[in-house]
Amino acid sequence: MREADGWPALPVAAWQPTRDTVQLWTQIVGKTRLALAPPANHWWNVTLYVNSTGLTTSLMPYGDRGVEIAFDFVDHVLDLRTTTGESRQLALEPRSVADFYAEYRAHLADLDIDVTINPLPVELPDVIPFDQDETHDSYDPAAMHAFWTSLVSADRVLNTFRAEYRAKVSPVHFFWGAFDLAVTRFSGRPAPRHPGGVPNCPDRVMWEAYCDEVSSAGYWPGGRDEGLFYSYAYPEPPDFRAALAGYDEELGEFVLPYTAVRSAADPDAVLLDFLRGTYAAATTSGTWPAG
Repeated sequence: MREADGWPALPVAAWQPTRDTVQLWTQIVGKTRLALAPPANHWWNVTLYVNSTGLTTSLMPYGDRGVEIAFDFVDHVLDLRTTTGESRQLALEPRSVADFYAEYRAHLADLDIDVTINPLPVELPDVIPFDQDETHDSYDPAAMHAFWTSLVSADRVLNTFRAEYRAKVSPVHFFWGAFDLAVTRFSGRPAPRHPGGVPNCPDRVMWEAYCDEVSSAGYWPGGRDEGLFYSYAYPEPPDFRAALAGYDEELGEFVLPYTAVRSAADPDAVLLDFLRGTYAAATTSGTWPAG
């Protein structure tokens, strides 16, 4: 399908260097939100959100002011704006993570915003401090516009799915650690402590994220040829993985290739069927309360 249809082709091999660089840029901005936004359950305070041009932190408090930082994948700039009228822009173009980080910190200083950011990336196996990373330096504007277009479509379908649940459910939000768009439903019951073990991520992060029983689904632009949609349950109920076709033993979740969605006659319907079916498998095998 054409990008205009909302489900562009996204072969991972064609844009992986850009994806990997931008993931690190989003971690820099995401860690700013981590520092400024009030803590919320399951780390909902740290995420980014799909907006009309890219990804945004939404409004964050800073003293008696507010600040919003947004990736614009239409005009390819990072916008920093405060509620008192100040603004700065940083070009999204081929540049190293170290260069991005230095200019970003300079813009924050110009806006009189002093924030502590841990310079080590998270949830990645091999990391370089942001201020030293000259390795990741790719930016393909067409690829990022296409990815944002796919996020807009995924966000629409995930929000439709979210609205069908009356009990506790997360926003549809973008986690910069794993670089995925996700929505999570909760049974209302506590969960056993998560084993942790995520690369370069303290176990306490996973303990908070998974302190309650969940059924979670989302979109990740990695794996398979063009990325995938996923759905999993924690703790995994008995017989969950045998309930439907499409369970990936290595990932520990049901997967639906992005290619299968974008090439379908009705992509939204195919994705909704996957979300509803895998959630039903989690709740039936896990005997969730009605929600």
